[in-house]
Amino acid sequence: MNGSTISEFILLGFSCSGYSHLFLSTFALVCCITILLGNLLIMVTVRSEPRLLHYPMYFFLANLSLLDLSVGSVAAPKLAADLLNCGHTISFGGCMAQLFFLHVFGGAEMLLLTLMAYDRYVAICHPLRYAVIMDRKRCVGLLLLCWAGGLLHSTIQMVAVAPLPFCGPNVLDNFYCDIPQMIPLVCTETSGVELLMVVNSSLLTLPCFLALLVSYATILAAFCGRSGKAGRKAFSTCSSHLMVVCLLYVPCVFVYLKPTSSPEVDKIASVFYMMATPALNPLIYTLRNQEIQEAMRKWKSKQKLFTLAAN
Repeated sequence: MNGSTISEFILLGFSCSGYSHLFLSTFALVCCITILLGNLLIMVTVRSEPRLLHYPMYFFLANLSLLDLSVGSVAAPKLAADLLNCGHTISFGGCMAQLFFLHVFGGAEMLLLTLMAYDRYVAICHPLRYAVIMDRKRCVGLLLLCWAGGLLHSTIQMVAVAPLPFCGPNVLDNFYCDIPQMIPLVCTETSGVELLMVVNSSLLTLPCFLALLVSYATILAAFCGRSGKAGRKAFSTCSSHLMVVCLLYVPCVFVYLKPTSSPEVDKIASVFYMMATPALNPLIYTLRNQEIQEAMRKWKSKQKLFTLAAN
């Protein structure tokens, strides 16, 4: 195991005593259930409504729900189990797996949100060319690039971290395995690795963030000349997307791009990033999107008819 003398890590996580433990246990279980049901509901709804599936915005939304479900499955179920059992250990291989999948799904989601912002920019600023620019073949190709970008980002992280020797102690001050908590446990010089981690994260985060700024600045300028129902509908869609972007980016900045690391701040930010954001995203889109709500009502009516026919 790359020179490491430890076979497992101890996750300090959160306290297993008092009312805070009861609250956190309940919160983790509710988040797990909400992540599963909410994101599955959006995927099934979009898939069951052919009209929505052919719109790039809803095609990307269904894939965003898949990524939210994936991100929420990396650490949230283990946190819920650890809080219930008061057990906080993870094997070396399990730790590396968490690290790999977290950055694959997280990187792909960041790129997908940028792609969704570009989609809204084309739809609002170039409506006559929208169907040509965002045809199905191009949408699929851009989506595959998002997954490839997440995979490349995660692979670079793993190539840098996996060979490092961990000689003890083996205590991580968090509820899942991630680079900011693992690097201090390495028993060799890590300044070069830390620099690589920051550069790798910055090369993913900063271009996406700048692209989002440019897209929404252009969209905001376009809104100034619009009014009526079409303008309100476009603004509602973009505001929902901006809320989702903020829920993702703000915790990531605290965890990965700030110069100093505070374990408590990292834990709170990680809870938002790993659990609250994947649980809230379906609610944000369903509560503010009339077409999704209408498709859900149609799907529910179909299920009732099938049930009556079966009986």
